Amino acid sequence: MLHCAPVFTPVVRPVAQNAVYLPDEFLAQMRQAMPEHLSFDEFIAACQRPLRRSIRVNTLKISVDDFLELVAPYGWQLTPVPWCAEGFWIERDDEDALPLGSTAEHLSGMFYIQEASSMLPVTALFADGEIPQRVMDVAAAPGSKTTQIAARMGNDGAILANEFSASRVKVLHANISRNGISNVALTHFDGRVFGPALPEMFDAVLLDAPCSGEGVVRKDADALKNWSVASNLEIAATQRELINSAFHALKPGGTLVYSTCTLNREENEAICHWLQAQYPHAVQFLPLGELFPQASQALTAEGFLHVFPQIYDCEGFFVARLRKTAAIEPMPAPTYKVGNFPFTPLKPKEAALVATVAAHVGLQWNDELHLWQRDKEIWLFPAQIEPLIGKVRFSRIGIRLAETYNKGYRWQHEAVIALAGHDNPLAFALTLAEAEEWYRGRDIYPQNPPQRDEVIVTFQGQPLGLAKKIGSRLKNSYPRELVRDGRLFAGNA
Repeated sequence: MLHCAPVFTPVVRPVAQNAVYLPDEFLAQMRQAMPEHLSFDEFIAACQRPLRRSIRVNTLKISVDDFLELVAPYGWQLTPVPWCAEGFWIERDDEDALPLGSTAEHLSGMFYIQEASSMLPVTALFADGEIPQRVMDVAAAPGSKTTQIAARMGNDGAILANEFSASRVKVLHANISRNGISNVALTHFDGRVFGPALPEMFDAVLLDAPCSGEGVVRKDADALKNWSVASNLEIAATQRELINSAFHALKPGGTLVYSTCTLNREENEAICHWLQAQYPHAVQFLPLGELFPQASQALTAEGFLHVFPQIYDCEGFFVARLRKTAAIEPMPAPTYKVGNFPFTPLKPKEAALVATVAAHVGLQWNDELHLWQRDKEIWLFPAQIEPLIGKVRFSRIGIRLAETYNKGYRWQHEAVIALAGHDNPLAFALTLAEAEEWYRGRDIYPQNPPQRDEVIVTFQGQPLGLAKKIGSRLKNSYPRELVRDGRLFAGNA
């Protein structure tokens, strides 16, 4: 049910005293940084409380109203997050018995498990109501903000989602795929490369910068075990280089949102002031005091949001919104070679054939996506990414649609999830028990098999994958790496 208790009243939960490690020097720094209207004792108490769980409804899959109606029978207590219309704090009685990530609605991408304060940067990015055509997320993994941006863009335009850590790129792609997103290109670089490589190519840039993580102690009691002022200053030096690069990649008139999950001024306000000092004619601070009701409680003199954890009972966070008001001197051009691009655009006649055959099984897309081919693979690329080809090396662009073979096309799982849509007329609905079997990687034996030889299987109106009818069974094509064991779907029983 929709729980409408006051949002900003902290829920005091009993916890062991001193469970969270807070260095004395850190506390002294926080006492100095905290505004007079905030209580330092409440800050300490908030750091010791467990963090509230929160989710964000994926509006690419389902509307907020329909989601609330769908989960109403489960007894979930959902408290709206004031700065994100799709966000809710969640309390569940069966959390220990069934992880939130094993619910049917999560598996099919209807919601994303995301900390409430981390929803703030994307809300700030879209604060003026305009939808940019090309956005960069500089430090994107695991994908909470990239998927939030894609939902706000309605899967139109394009997002370049970059992640420096190679091991996290796979997680980033998995979350993008599960959420049915088609307008993302992935890169794997140090974020400092984009200013030189892609000057003034983006309408909006989100830099959720690597930081000292002072705001995350509520979910990681040992987050500050290695904390030091010297380390903060070293991190700040990297952040200055990252924001400088991001600002160069931004078009004049574009919006840059800089955010961290830390609390000291050196990694937050000071970074923004440094950028403005470098380009005084080109950097404008855009105040966030009207972003949501009670935003003024976290507002700084510059108009930034410096969220101490006791204000909204969430993680500590910092968000600044800046506008690039003029062009700036470009950075030195990169000296690396991108290498040959292995894809070629499909010719119009062949592209039309692919679209026709895909529509026959229920897969459709609009003109924002273009067909490209590499050997036997057919991909859909966001059109807004095409001007960047040859300037940087991509790990992945758009979605893999199909593989060609002598009898036609093998449609790929990620394409089915992204392109089949909600309540597809060519879909075959599974029962709850059949959907559980599907997620366990097992073939389905429906009581009344479909007439078609190839169907998109669905549950709750959402596509789960593509199945071929062989006799009386539906052959499971769910990717092996996604197969789930253990308890599933208890909320639907």
